[in-house]
Amino acid sequence: MTIHNLYMFDRQGVLMYYGEWNRKRQSGMTIEEEAKLMYGMLYSIKNFVSKMSPTDVREGFQCYRTSKYVLNYYETPSGVKFVMNTDLNSQGVRELLQTINSQIYIEYCVKNPAYQPGETIQCELFKTKLDEIVKQSPIFKS
Repeated sequence: MTIHNLYMFDRQGVLMYYGEWNRKRQSGMTIEEEAKLMYGMLYSIKNFVSKMSPTDVREGFQCYRTSKYVLNYYETPSGVKFVMNTDLNSQGVRELLQTINSQIYIEYCVKNPAYQPGETIQCELFKTKLDEIVKQSPIFKS
């Protein structure tokens, strides 16, 4: 099981944080361009799922699976969006994203008086704790 990368977007779609662990192939574009492309795709998929679902979709869009990777998606009630790309065998990713939100983002950003919502996350403690929790996860493989 492998975690490739993590994107965090605010409610307006601004990239707040990007982390990379076991990504083997680069896109050939800047991280800003890649983030805009990712957010546009998420917006389209979420709209498609909400309009085309034959039933009332309570949780909405949660993941997108290809033959090579899985794009896992978690959105908080406040509109913060977490996107984690993993390999096909990874399980429990949603729980990991919920843990990252509650134990890392809220603790080290939301409760930090120096952090302004919507800004890029610069807090070294956030980055260190995120790296620890990702690498301790059973999903992570170096």
